[in-house]
Amino acid sequence: MAQHIARKRFGQHFLSDGGIIDSIVREIAPQPGDAMVEIGPGLAALTQPLVERLGRLTVIELDRDLAKRLREHPQLDVIESDVLKVDFAELAAKFPAGKPLRVVGNLPYNISTPILFHLLGCPIWSPTSISCCRRK
Repeated sequence: MAQHIARKRFGQHFLSDGGIIDSIVREIAPQPGDAMVEIGPGLAALTQPLVERLGRLTVIELDRDLAKRLREHPQLDVIESDVLKVDFAELAAKFPAGKPLRVVGNLPYNISTPILFHLLGCPIWSPTSISCCRRK
């Protein structure tokens, strides 16, 4: 598969340090059956260890080239969209009732505040969601 070149307009910087990835996944502590959504999975650095623990994962990816790659993974449900246009209440309804929606991601600094405000407007997400915001 061709190498993906990070697109500055999307604020793309991809995780590659295995130690950092392991630390983030440990903090997320995914369990099979969790209702979890990853924002901006990119090259799947967090995605792969998450889906290994969850069995199935929903991801939201804006970049059409990355979304295409992600669709090749049989355990991923890929939503190709701007996260600010995603109806998280509708998305949560696709998971078993009673499971709070956990939202995770390694977010670009410039979009982290709008994403958090978008999520605050949705009462079904879990306050234990973890979003890592990269420094400028």
